[in-house]
Amino acid sequence: MLLVGVLLLLFFNLHLPTAAIDTLTLGQSLLWNQTLVSNGGNFELGLFSPGKSNKHYLGIWYKKISKKTVVWVANRERPILEPSSCHLELSVHGDLRLFSTAPSNTLLWSSNASASSSPSPPRTTVATLQDDGNLVVKSNATRSRSRSPSSTTTTHVAWQSFDHPTDTWLPGARLGYDRGRGVHSFLTSWTDFENPAPGAFSMVIDARGLAKFDLLAGGEHRYWTTGLWDGEIFANVPEMRSGYFTGVPYAPNASVNFFSYSDRLPGAVGNFMLDVNGQMRRRQWSETAGKWILFCSLPHDACDVYGSCGPFGVCSNATNPECRCPAGFEPRSSEEWRLENAAGGCVRRHPLECHGDGFLALPYTVRLPNGSVEAPAGAGNDKACAHTCLVDCSCTAYVHDGAKCLVWNGELVNMKAYAANENGQGDPGLAGAVLHLRVAHSEVPASSTEHSWKKSMVILGSVVAAVVLLLASLVTVVAVAAVLRMRRRRGKVTAVQGSLLLLDYRAVKTATRDFSEKLGSGSFGTVFKGALPDGTPVAVKKLDGLRQGEKQFRTEVVTLGMIQHVNLVRLRGFCCEGNKRALVSDYMANGSLDSHLFVMSGSSSGPDSKQVTLTWSQRYNVAVGVARGLAYLHEKCRECIIHCDVKPENILLDQEMAARLADFGMAKLVGRDFSSVLTTMRGTVGYLAPEWLAGTPVTAKADVYSFGLLLFELVSGRRNSTAPSSSSEGGPGIYFPVHAVVKLNEGDVAGLVDERVAKDADPKEVERLCKVAGWCIQDEEGDRPTMGLVVQQLEGIADVMLPPIPSRLHILAIENEWVRGVPEDERCSKSGSKPETEAIEEM
Repeated sequence: MLLVGVLLLLFFNLHLPTAAIDTLTLGQSLLWNQTLVSNGGNFELGLFSPGKSNKHYLGIWYKKISKKTVVWVANRERPILEPSSCHLELSVHGDLRLFSTAPSNTLLWSSNASASSSPSPPRTTVATLQDDGNLVVKSNATRSRSRSPSSTTTTHVAWQSFDHPTDTWLPGARLGYDRGRGVHSFLTSWTDFENPAPGAFSMVIDARGLAKFDLLAGGEHRYWTTGLWDGEIFANVPEMRSGYFTGVPYAPNASVNFFSYSDRLPGAVGNFMLDVNGQMRRRQWSETAGKWILFCSLPHDACDVYGSCGPFGVCSNATNPECRCPAGFEPRSSEEWRLENAAGGCVRRHPLECHGDGFLALPYTVRLPNGSVEAPAGAGNDKACAHTCLVDCSCTAYVHDGAKCLVWNGELVNMKAYAANENGQGDPGLAGAVLHLRVAHSEVPASSTEHSWKKSMVILGSVVAAVVLLLASLVTVVAVAAVLRMRRRRGKVTAVQGSLLLLDYRAVKTATRDFSEKLGSGSFGTVFKGALPDGTPVAVKKLDGLRQGEKQFRTEVVTLGMIQHVNLVRLRGFCCEGNKRALVSDYMANGSLDSHLFVMSGSSSGPDSKQVTLTWSQRYNVAVGVARGLAYLHEKCRECIIHCDVKPENILLDQEMAARLADFGMAKLVGRDFSSVLTTMRGTVGYLAPEWLAGTPVTAKADVYSFGLLLFELVSGRRNSTAPSSSSEGGPGIYFPVHAVVKLNEGDVAGLVDERVAKDADPKEVERLCKVAGWCIQDEEGDRPTMGLVVQQLEGIADVMLPPIPSRLHILAIENEWVRGVPEDERCSKSGSKPETEAIEEM
């Protein structure tokens, strides 16, 4: 009986009780079906199996959220096949050790804490899962002070999981290096969603001591950097100004270089995670939505991740998933691609034979991979370039761009397919370049030389056809002469580049029937309805008073003609004859946004009224469409194009009521006149950013400001400075953005919506639109988001915090006593303040 008692006592000392605890003591074990739970219940440690995998791992995950999300993994490279045979123990040496007893006693993972501690750790050594998600091996030591009865207790940390993160950076954890402690903490992606083994991508701090992080592929190819820390944000992460986290201490010196952060909202659940595709994601858990809300992904474009699609893989933003294999190739591992791990890339369906191989031209423009070599000068055309590659059995691809021949040897990595409206802008030497991949002879379409009898028949047919054509030409000459005479009367239309047309002034007059049908007039001229010679309806803007040189005007127009986007009005052609200038664009059947958004005087009377009130859904889609168009102009074009005149009159609606931004690039066309043109509009338009009026240099953030004011008008259905139909709120002359930002901060946006669509408006979309608008109209450019971030916020991909009230609007709000709870003696003296209309005009 005594022996049984001793064994039972030993059992209870070595194994955990059934109640949840957060700590292991020396010699204690955690069985496979037991877990540690942090004291506050935020995190849990135990065995888990990712996805549909039958392999198990020791990890830490969030305890209180409904979706199991793992933030740390111990045995990343040594999975557990028989979970019932495993246990975790805090050994008598002070190490955390994960053992598997089947088929033999195998050590799967160890913290190796004993390497940095004494051979005999203190009896007070414990392993505790803390409420911040940190698993810590620590011990307490008590020291008596000399000549004093009191004593002090110090804690020695032998090891902690925060020093060894996997793919997730938790608040409070340090990321970087501390050479004094021998710690280098960096993130490494999972291999795929079912395999937490270290993947191809990592996030590391700059090894030279610079205050920045780099994203690396394969540990060596840097494909993105945060930019330098300026004490508030990283240079390439302007989204940090949105306030999604605070307190990022930076501690640089000769041996220490690290960052940590904390969430802005107490009790919030959020983190940074390096995704399997190589993007760094900032996310926050929403209990209401029951999912993770993405704030931003860096880099924004998944195709900017180096080698994300592997060798011979092609990345494209227009496909889902982004990676695909070109013709003649297939995924190296279909199972890995299913798990969204395309790093293995593509392989040829049939092996190369060297002699007899051929080429397949990619039917889309691609970003050319690294590692090309320029062929000898003799390869002066495409055929010679192909021959140069073909005779070299190690050559895998070639490009001839019209001036030089480039060849590649070995695997091609980092190819990106551009959409038709991008044309590889930003990549030098891409214009007109076609990449030819080497493939086996069986993959090349049959050539005509293999069918010589068909060639003979073609020659015979050609002779017969020539005789027929000779007879027909006599009749054709007369018809052509007649057509030429008619064309002289109608004007001349010629192709300049691609589909862009050059029209002489006579052709413009013919297209518009001598400017007979006026569609409207704007800051830069008058718009008329017209038609191209093939019957395509167009809108012709006759530009007034431009003094720009003809050569410069033509150059800028050709550049704009190459820009194509679903949310931009396409430029079809132009006229540049002496001082006569005109732009020919697609005709939008539903006119401009202002004609459908604002109630025009007398617009509702009469059966011929064409005004259609936009539904809330249509308005929200307009907001998203305009944001996408501006983001394209700001971030995707070779040179950033600032619209400078974002307003409802310059937003056109197509047949499906989709938004198309017009008049983009006018600043490039009118040159010096542009500033004075906009300045004259300040009393009537009211969409100008403060920097316009201050005379400071204007950036793309001026468009962001104007877009924010446009969003408020989409919500209210009226001009921002127009008095509402009912003066119950704010009284006559109310400036709507003032009213809106105050209501937004009070949590009451329902009353802001246009009464014509209020019943159908989604309250969450209204709130989101107002929040985005509030950030867009911040006084300082640096506080406004980029249009790329705005698109993500409107699409619900990135969350948006409550914006502060801009100081200019705050002053107006106080002057009109719209800020509730402000003591009278703290409000500005109205006797010395400017009239509201003047203050609005200055904004």
